Amino acid sequence: MPLVTAGFVVLDCAEPEKLAVFYRELLDGEQTEATANRVEIRGADGTRLAFRRDMNATPPSWPRPENSLQAHLDFVVADLDEAERRIVGLGGRPLEAKDAAGPYGERGYSDPAGHSFTLRRQAPTAPKQG
Repeated sequence: MPLVTAGFVVLDCAEPEKLAVFYRELLDGEQTEATANRVEIRGADGTRLAFRRDMNATPPSWPRPENSLQAHLDFVVADLDEAERRIVGLGGRPLEAKDAAGPYGERGYSDPAGHSFTLRRQAPTAPKQG
């Protein structure tokens, strides 16, 4: 049996129950555990997140330069516009809603508690031409 049996990315926030709903809906997931101060979810793809109650939590200020970005989440999606509509409908907000240059489009968002995350367009599966 392995020493470590599960890994989570844990986000501190004032209301873990509400933030867990946002990510559970975004990831088409399920709640796997809940205590008075922590809620855990597993997304349909196996992504595991936890939300820990911290009444003094303050959201990062990224992309403002006065604070460095410490950590954020990346999610791969097939359709950036559809994903953006869902995020906004769930209470998230765009941080940078323009397409990035290069082969992969990216857009930045924050969840309802202010944690930043990025959506990346799914890489094409067709072989490179030329």
